Amino acid sequence: MAEKVIRLDKTVYELCTADPGILPILAEAGFSEVTKPGMLNTVGRFMTIPKGAAMRKIDLASVRRTFELHGYTIEEATT
Repeated sequence: MAEKVIRLDKTVYELCTADPGILPILAEAGFSEVTKPGMLNTVGRFMTIPKGAAMRKIDLASVRRTFELHGYTIEEATT
């Protein structure tokens, strides 16, 4: 089984297109707006998880834990 990795420098759209299983985890982590029709194709195209967490005032550590509970590894953004 391939390792499930979340790269924080990728947009939400890129992540969800590569792995549709990410969408419900994002909703569980507090990003419920992303499940609304059209949101993934608009805001999701430029929003990263860290940017979204900052805008919605969601603790990024909490988002990380949610993904880790679902078997994902978090990769830091590369500069």
